[in-house]
Amino acid sequence: MLAIPSSPDERLTAVRRSKFAYVYVRQSSINQVRHHQESTELQYSLVDRGVRLGWPPDRVVVIDEDLGKSGNGQVERGGFQRLIAEIGLGNAGLVVSLDASRLARNNRDWHQLLELCSLFGVIIADGERLYEHTS
Repeated sequence: MLAIPSSPDERLTAVRRSKFAYVYVRQSSINQVRHHQESTELQYSLVDRGVRLGWPPDRVVVIDEDLGKSGNGQVERGGFQRLIAEIGLGNAGLVVSLDASRLARNNRDWHQLLELCSLFGVIIADGERLYEHTS
């Protein structure tokens, strides 16, 4: 279950801030990348969200290798795999995306992401809210 913390600042501990914040940027097709540039720019601007939440700019990492790649399972998404690896290595304190559909496009990926975030104490953020996975 995803819970919205009652007071976001209490969840953004020094331990979490000592790790990296990862901004995951993706669009489903090259056509979207070309014709919906405002969405791509909005996603890149989420770096500022990580900084506003307390991460130094040099600790906010953009993962954008999946721009123009579908999440239908037929296409390898190296950026998503990199994100999962960084969480599993304990390097992440925060994962930021425009919305959850940008993070995982199928149930298997979504559950894997939530499980790892729960195990390693990683907060998920979108443009408006912070989420913490609780069992």
